[in-house]
Amino acid sequence: MGTLREVFGPSKKEIWKILCEQTGSEFVKGSFTKSDKVIAHCRDWTITLDTYVVSTGKSHTTYTRIRAPYVNSEGFRFSIYRRGIFTALGEYLGFHDIEIGSFDFDKDFVIKASNEDKVRELFSDEHLRKLMENQPRFHLQVKDDEGWFGTSFPDGVDELHFIVQGVLKDVDKLKALFELFSEVLDGLCKIGAAYEGDSGVIL
Repeated sequence: MGTLREVFGPSKKEIWKILCEQTGSEFVKGSFTKSDKVIAHCRDWTITLDTYVVSTGKSHTTYTRIRAPYVNSEGFRFSIYRRGIFTALGEYLGFHDIEIGSFDFDKDFVIKASNEDKVRELFSDEHLRKLMENQPRFHLQVKDDEGWFGTSFPDGVDELHFIVQGVLKDVDKLKALFELFSEVLDGLCKIGAAYEGDSGVIL
């Protein structure tokens, strides 16, 4: 009978430490109540990778998430996810589906946003679209806070938030997600929907 490592492969901690070595990020060991996390810095923004568990009483589901608080005084928000995966979400803040004019991308993704012109400008970047298309499971959105049990944000601060079910242990895909966050934050600045500077939020 093989060892657990032979059955399940390298652990999350092993993979994430490799990610840190390759990206210059910081690995932060978790505790009994908090998971391990990876912290990366992109100019004035801090990008945090971790996992959390949702319990329904009879079962437990683990999610991987990546978060980056940023200054968003304009209040521009969007949600983008692969078509067919999160269809049960229905309308996002009452916004309808938006097409950006790229046939394959519009076919594969659902986009909802508070400003159609800004979201089209943001996702007009072909490299940014490619980074999203390379992720088999994808849900990215701007959140105004983390709910009752999470971190509260000051006025004018929102969070770029990625979530996927399960534990991500693919170094290349994780590196691509960090690059994606950097590109989206930079793109938000270019369209006037984000500002560089310390958000004042520690996750």
